[in-house]
Amino acid sequence: MWSGVFAKNLPAVCQLASCWSARDATANPVIPPPAHAMLRRDFLHTLAAAAATASVPTALAATPRAFPLGLELYSVRTAMRADPEGTLAQVRAMGYDEVELLWSFGNFGRTAAQVRAALDATGLKAPACHLAPEALLTEWPRSLAMAHEIGQQYLIVPSLPAETNTSIDAWKRWADHFNRAGAEARAAGLWLALHNEPNHHKAIDGVIPYDVFLERTDPSVVRLQLDTGNMLMGGGDPFAYLARHKARYWSFHLKDVIADRTRDCDLGQGIFDFARFVREVGDFTGKPAFVEQEGSPDPLASARANARYLRTVGY
Repeated sequence: MWSGVFAKNLPAVCQLASCWSARDATANPVIPPPAHAMLRRDFLHTLAAAAATASVPTALAATPRAFPLGLELYSVRTAMRADPEGTLAQVRAMGYDEVELLWSFGNFGRTAAQVRAALDATGLKAPACHLAPEALLTEWPRSLAMAHEIGQQYLIVPSLPAETNTSIDAWKRWADHFNRAGAEARAAGLWLALHNEPNHHKAIDGVIPYDVFLERTDPSVVRLQLDTGNMLMGGGDPFAYLARHKARYWSFHLKDVIADRTRDCDLGQGIFDFARFVREVGDFTGKPAFVEQEGSPDPLASARANARYLRTVGY
């Protein structure tokens, strides 16, 4: 999924780098808005209305989770395109504490300042974002500055360019890019990480490319985001990787899949044992965990149900 998204959005990534280069010392870094981008006065009006609906239900507020629960905004991308502020308010009202932003979608036409204002208004945090891999190669310092403005700790690359579909050497090159960019992120007080896609576990010349990436990257500067459903769909075992590389997994996508591992589903309706996963991870402190469901026919209803389900397994 993400490789296709990045291919479609690569022009926007390049445009973003250009805009960041052009800003002056006092300007906010801006993600180029689409033609329908919101004017400031309209944004402030909408933000106030959304904040008014963002109160958390009493039952949820009275029983806080042991750890923050997040939602990957790709799960509700259609609603976010239509009404970013209103959707964030709904997400907060479901009991989510955090969201994972989509820089690769231009943050749905909002500037960094507008994103920060919307988060502040709803009480949501955004400790992580997904961004295109090309961002590591162009204007990386600007990406780090934007992460600081929004209040993020993790910049996470969801997938790698198409060249990695058939070449282990390409995986090695990208591992080297991650080591360099990761060192710069650490110097800025941030973390760079890779999120796994199903094809990361498809062997190339008898070698699992994801394993090559783990072996070649430096754990002191590159962390990993474990997507449970994607790993299952690719033929991997999330529990085995967690056992071997637990110290490297500092963020998670909580995703369930149906029995034949061809698509995701509501949490608890598939084959993944979330109760065991919560036990084996143990302490989620400082390790953002985001619900993600890519193919729900009713994304907002699924997001609500998934938040409720995780309470039943101790999260």
